[in-house]
Amino acid sequence: MHISAVDTLIVILYLLGMMFLGVYFARKNKNTEEYFLGGRSFGGIIIGISLVGASISSITFLAFPADAFKTSWIRFLTAFMMPIAVLVASRIFLPFFKQGNTTSAYEFLETRFGPSIRFYAAIVFLFAQLVRLAVILYLLSFVLYEITGLNPVWCVLISGCLVAFYTVTGGINAVIWADVVQTIILVIGGIMIMAIILYKLPGGLGEIFSVAVEHNKLSFADVIDGKLVPIPWGFSLQNKTILMMFFLGLTGWLTAYCSDQNIIQRYCASKSTSEARKALWISTVISLSVWSFFMFLGTSLFVFFNKFPTQQTTEMLEGIRKAEQILPYFIMNYLPKGILGLVVAAILAAAMSSLDSSINAVSTIFVVDIYRRHLCRNREDRHYLKVAWFVAVVASALMILGSIILINTKTETLQDTASIIAAFFTGGMLGIYIIGFFTKIGDARAIWSGIICTWFFTLWTTLSQKSWLPDSISISFDFYYTGLIGNIIMFLVGFTMAVIFRKFAKIQPIEVE
Repeated sequence: MHISAVDTLIVILYLLGMMFLGVYFARKNKNTEEYFLGGRSFGGIIIGISLVGASISSITFLAFPADAFKTSWIRFLTAFMMPIAVLVASRIFLPFFKQGNTTSAYEFLETRFGPSIRFYAAIVFLFAQLVRLAVILYLLSFVLYEITGLNPVWCVLISGCLVAFYTVTGGINAVIWADVVQTIILVIGGIMIMAIILYKLPGGLGEIFSVAVEHNKLSFADVIDGKLVPIPWGFSLQNKTILMMFFLGLTGWLTAYCSDQNIIQRYCASKSTSEARKALWISTVISLSVWSFFMFLGTSLFVFFNKFPTQQTTEMLEGIRKAEQILPYFIMNYLPKGILGLVVAAILAAAMSSLDSSINAVSTIFVVDIYRRHLCRNREDRHYLKVAWFVAVVASALMILGSIILINTKTETLQDTASIIAAFFTGGMLGIYIIGFFTKIGDARAIWSGIICTWFFTLWTTLSQKSWLPDSISISFDFYYTGLIGNIIMFLVGFTMAVIFRKFAKIQPIEVE
């Protein structure tokens, strides 16, 4: 399908606007303080909206509606834990990161446990973000291909280069303001789709609710033997339950708010602790609203195609086609001229708001935690600014190259690989920070003990999940819970070893005459 001239013009205007941000803010980037943190001058409202932009991606625009369309609102369960995590972060994590001149999320780890733990966390973050960049850009190319018919490689090259341009030139100022604009465009795009659904459905909003309730689509249920069955409340390591989804959500949000540079960098860019705290709560309110809206959009698509079924949508419900195709399918076949261009811009915004944040964060972490800390000390600030530009360019190039490679990779392999990498390299990070923030014991030896045990545990679960181990030593719980249990292991082993090392340190050697 080829979009009309009007739609093309709308998309071009959006892309030119993003490029303008890069050019406009480039003149302000005279030092690393401005390039990484915007002079620590942002208010809570702007930071709050930009946090929403940093957290949304193609997942918000594709996976949330797809889940609600095919199953229920089970994915939304983890979001209920966001306010609790924000409460903890705003009172415990945030004040520390705002004191002094903190730039990186991992400076705390050196203060608490020594340079090796800080270096480890920085390397893990860099590797995970490069994988994330490639995956998000790949997903964006897939959607743009479905809508426009443009070759996926060209989709990657065009969108990747544009993101790289305004991120590299404009620094964090361009990233934050771009995220604000992109969040607004994303919401407008979703509203336009919802408006078309309501216009075309004879019963409007009332029909959506009645049909959704009739088919159990507004519940927290999972598909079992082709039927939606409400998930139980209790504790389980084999199946999804409401309680376990809450635990997963709390673990994920706490990890993000204490160790994710994309978020910590915005703490530090705020003009004060009170403004940063305000930003967290603004982000929470907007994020929950946006995510619930896109879940409801998926439910509405189910009702729409229940009323006007097609072969393609029936195959999506039956699993013959991927449910993530539902929104692109609706966009291609049911949106009028003008609105289609706005929605394509919203899709670009959903991906770009995550890509620009990650590129800037990668540049910041490499320069602050690795290059300036270990490789090249005591140089003038201009030197580090040039290195930051160079690293952002390299990260962008790797993002584009990785996406092009993934275009020729099976989606199943991509998903498996991304899940394994995330579990292996980011597992246990929350456990490290809990020991650091909530206890007064422990050093690098204790933390490395926990890290190694977490690695072996993750390797064990990965091999078991792939059925590469004998049944007698395979683990039986759901791979979904690997990260949660990994953090528990990290904390228990790290804390236990901290106690043991402290006791040994108190034992005085007996002098032999």
